[in-house]
Amino acid sequence: MKMKVVLLLMVGAVSAQAEFVPMFNGKDFTGWGAPGKTEKNGYVVEGEMIVTAPPCSNLVTDKDYEDYIMEFEFQLTPGANNGLGIHYSGSGDAAYKGMELQILDGDHEKYGGKLKDYQHHGSLYTLAPALRGHMKPIGEWNQQRVTVRGPRVSVEVNGVCILDANLDELNKTHPNHEGAKRRKGKICFAGHGDVIRLKNLRIAELSHGTDSEEALYQAPGKADETLAEKGFAPLFDGKSLEGWVHAAGDLNHWAPKDGWVLHYDGKSEAKDKNLWTEKEYKDFVLICDWRWAGEGPKMQRPIILPNGGVRIGGDGKPVMEEIAEFDSGVYLRGNPRTQINMWEWPVGSGEVYGVRTDGKVPLDVRAGVTPRVNADKPVGEWNRFVITMKGERVTVVLNGKTVLHEALLPGVKETGRLALQHHGSEMEFANLFVKEM
Repeated sequence: MKMKVVLLLMVGAVSAQAEFVPMFNGKDFTGWGAPGKTEKNGYVVEGEMIVTAPPCSNLVTDKDYEDYIMEFEFQLTPGANNGLGIHYSGSGDAAYKGMELQILDGDHEKYGGKLKDYQHHGSLYTLAPALRGHMKPIGEWNQQRVTVRGPRVSVEVNGVCILDANLDELNKTHPNHEGAKRRKGKICFAGHGDVIRLKNLRIAELSHGTDSEEALYQAPGKADETLAEKGFAPLFDGKSLEGWVHAAGDLNHWAPKDGWVLHYDGKSEAKDKNLWTEKEYKDFVLICDWRWAGEGPKMQRPIILPNGGVRIGGDGKPVMEEIAEFDSGVYLRGNPRTQINMWEWPVGSGEVYGVRTDGKVPLDVRAGVTPRVNADKPVGEWNRFVITMKGERVTVVLNGKTVLHEALLPGVKETGRLALQHHGSEMEFANLFVKEM
């Protein structure tokens, strides 16, 4: 039995969230390759990194990175051409042995207006074009944020999202691109012989976890008789609301069905329409199967970036996408703020909305509570959450995909009840089991 507990805790175990740390000390190229070699690629003046690398010479980090948010300021010289290599193998052409995000004065007359759409600033070279027209005039400093998380790569320049690419989709259209297949590697500035200036480089690595195909993490679409054998205690007996706080207004709305399903029609008449456990829990592993059982109205909802921010378009407004509106969730430790969301938003289920949308919370923490990947099954199919709560951190595995890993929940209560959320959507829950740690 102990081996099973260890397995549950170790799925996705890589590292906890880290804060932003400097990538450049303002004095020399520490962390960017061997002394002597790096000095050929640039120099440092008054806290600025001046990249002058000759053609086909890269300034490369010593370290490999996987999931992260990188921020820096850059200043272009007229006609400058450079690039930010990501997931780079460390040798060869960064645009193919990794992927190159263009750093470019593409409107300069030397290019004669003949650049391809994927050659302009912020584009993934040969793979995906970026939105144009949001850099400051040459000689002024620009702010750039690059988020690399799972299959998604986003680029924000001066507050506008100019690229939001999905590498899984790009692999379908560019199956022979070596770099697009990689999910880890070095970061580099890909020198093409022009001068660019950089400052205030910093990075926050994000805990990413690993996925699992083990049956424990998959919804079977029927009563799961294996969970009790693995040490889990049932929260729902399939026949009644015993063990749950409920009022008369809940009855006939939160209703057992078929001996193993808890059906909710979204229309509770109770004062508190959420269904709370009678018992409080501290550290635990929760199994929760769920599926949408009705229809949802068409709504416009924002596209969430992999760092937890909202994608802002060229008009300065959030970019929206039409979805079928379904909404529910699981409250952890008695607080709606620490809710694991279920919905059909583009970002997918599993996020902690109350933390992600709190502007007082640091960006890297908000990124940590944002799903790394959309792992939802189609509407009407069963999904399975495996939620591990330990101390102030939560890991969420959805259908075998680790969507959150050791995400920090600032201010989370030490103990509290669990709840299934009312949000008006018709849905079903099943195989509700918990193992306390």
